[in-house]
Amino acid sequence: MIPTSGATAKQAFTTTPTEEDPYQYQVGFGNRFASEAIPGALPHAQNNPQKCKYDLYTESLNGTAFTAPRAQNQNSWLYRIRPSVAHKGFTKLPDNPDLESNFLPLNPKVHFSPTQLAWYPFDLPSPNKTVDIIAGLHTVAGNGDPTMREGLAVHVYMANASMEKKAFVNGDGDWLILPQQGRLDIQTEFGKIMARPGELVVIQRGIKFRVFLPDGPSRGYIQEIYGSHYELPELGPIGANGLANPRDFEHPTASFDIDQSPWEVVYKVGGQLFACRQEHTPFDVVAWHGNYVPYKYAMEKFVYVGSISKDHIDPSIFCVLTAKSKNPVAPLADFLIFGGRWDVADHTFRPPYYHRNGATEMMGLIYGDYGGRSDEFAPGGLSFETGFCPHGVSYDEFKKATETDLGPMRVHEGTLAFMFESSMMVTLTDWAMKRTGKLHEHEPKMWDDLRGQFVNHIDQVNADLKAAGLPVLGISQGTGQ
Repeated sequence: MIPTSGATAKQAFTTTPTEEDPYQYQVGFGNRFASEAIPGALPHAQNNPQKCKYDLYTESLNGTAFTAPRAQNQNSWLYRIRPSVAHKGFTKLPDNPDLESNFLPLNPKVHFSPTQLAWYPFDLPSPNKTVDIIAGLHTVAGNGDPTMREGLAVHVYMANASMEKKAFVNGDGDWLILPQQGRLDIQTEFGKIMARPGELVVIQRGIKFRVFLPDGPSRGYIQEIYGSHYELPELGPIGANGLANPRDFEHPTASFDIDQSPWEVVYKVGGQLFACRQEHTPFDVVAWHGNYVPYKYAMEKFVYVGSISKDHIDPSIFCVLTAKSKNPVAPLADFLIFGGRWDVADHTFRPPYYHRNGATEMMGLIYGDYGGRSDEFAPGGLSFETGFCPHGVSYDEFKKATETDLGPMRVHEGTLAFMFESSMMVTLTDWAMKRTGKLHEHEPKMWDDLRGQFVNHIDQVNADLKAAGLPVLGISQGTGQ
């Protein structure tokens, strides 16, 4: 093995490395980027020359159909030391019983739940076991199936070991990764990404990567989408700026290794795992250009918007990324965040109002305290509400919100919570329902004191009805349940 080149050329519009994150990134969402670790390695004015400089091999990577409209077309060209086709074949790996990909109700290993559910923080692996992020995957819920090219999955990972001579390729969908404990040092074919809790990483379908754990044991969340890619939501009347601004998304710069030793590349295809062995590193891309590129985003940079007069704006104002479904008016998946911000609305019930949405909601906590819930909602845990399941804050939160003096206030200070929201019906896995040891139902008693206070006002109601020339409600009652 020859040590890594360590070559990452300084380029325009790259970020500055820090002690916490030593890598450089190109900025912008949806851009077409170009990056070379050795100046001049990219071909000039063409994609596929007869002979590349340094005898590099050309490899095309397409994330959409060749004929997709230009605005939606995603592809990249890579110039590497050895092409991906140079390998020794595939071997099926044993099934991971905690990994699921088929969420159709015909599958006996998935289940519906009409009620709210929650999970206490998931345990990290025992120090006696070596578990990397791929071995530490556990599927909580999902919709559809990757072979249908529409659907999604929600996973959690708990890991205590880095991937050494091992890489991973997800052939099923794109991953949105949210570290909750410990940074992830991710090496991709396009370069390196360091992601801390509070940052998200998107690695698209078909891209090779491996994960190191620089801070020791790590835990986090993953949303996987089938048949679609993440986009920025439309801003509509908000205008050209706000929410997640495109310039705050960071893409890696080219960086390569020279390594001719044995490697294992694990592919996930249709939810099954296969091992491909080869005699060279998959991270040997010297130069690349295109727009099918992994990226990260620091969620603290999100620009919150909201009401500055009265009432709530719909929760879509918290959407960071969205993925389209085949229904033009309903997304496959929305990714929303809730962090520190001002709340100033007059004459308004400040917490989220009681609601029943058609969307399925799964909520997690990266750090901080998100109050008003019935469970011990803690970082590393998760909650679930199926579509049209009624939910809202506890009675104590309701009472406080209806009686407090309204003034400008900071909410969710020092907190970062998120929601995976989907228009699809979601089923829950055997692992989530039976094997975690962390499952509990939201305590319905949190709403017992939400009594029908209307009946305490029957006398006034009848007086008002009578004054309006309308029939009264009947015998006056002082109290009622």
